[in-house]
Amino acid sequence: MDFSTGRFIAADTPFDEADTVLFGAPYDSTTSFRPGTRFGPSAIRSESFGIETYSPYQDKDLCDARLWDMGDLELPFGAPEPALKMIEECTEHILSKGKLPIMTGGEHLVTLGAFRAVQKRHKDICLIQFDAHTDLRQDYLGNPLSHACVIRRCHDIIGDGRIWQFGIRSGEREEFAFAGEHTHIFPTAAEGVSFDGVKDAVREIGDRPVYLTIDLDVLDPSCFCGTGTPEAGGCTFNQLLVAVMTIGKELNVVAADLNELSPHYDQSGASTALACKLLREVVLCIGG
Repeated sequence: MDFSTGRFIAADTPFDEADTVLFGAPYDSTTSFRPGTRFGPSAIRSESFGIETYSPYQDKDLCDARLWDMGDLELPFGAPEPALKMIEECTEHILSKGKLPIMTGGEHLVTLGAFRAVQKRHKDICLIQFDAHTDLRQDYLGNPLSHACVIRRCHDIIGDGRIWQFGIRSGEREEFAFAGEHTHIFPTAAEGVSFDGVKDAVREIGDRPVYLTIDLDVLDPSCFCGTGTPEAGGCTFNQLLVAVMTIGKELNVVAADLNELSPHYDQSGASTALACKLLREVVLCIGG
């Protein structure tokens, strides 16, 4: 076992033999509030050696998973389309080899690049989003390629009724109105987050392929403050974990991402440690 800190813990299966491939998309050029998510993938990789490879939640171990970490893409900053194209091509390469891609961000816009590649192979793809924000704006300050617009751009690709949104508690009035007509949205109520709708999603999606995207700001800032746009009233780690494991066990997840960690906003390192642990659980439940 190679425990090189240059990759995610236990992600040392050679690419040709791996079932699951991790890669980082360190991009945050359209961040609307506090920047820093470009440092998320490398922080997750290096700090993963502070967690165990074994998951007591699932009785599985990363050492038994055939996992490879190909590192971070070297993405250009500025106009987002070239970066999205590189992410799309990387995802296409992983899929072409019959492997499951899991991407770490980076701002949430990076999802669009990976989702484009997945949708080319899976025309009936569904998308499940865990997030504090709707991300359904038509544009943000005139820019349609913003992390505030990423789910709207995914909707442009797949249309109505194939997007499920959980943990949402922030967005423009128009975004919530759009979601009410075009997506399956489960907004957070005043009494708190509920993921009861996950069971409905599992039943409705059935055996169709799923892209899972996790914006870490779905978590409450009291347990995850290391993000660029924290929103009060979020879920706990355990609530999110149960929901993600349900999706991983019950649905055909063909690709996933975990994004919006800005590690330097939490000097304690707790937010990064949480991201590492959640990524371990994602790997083990959808690709383990």
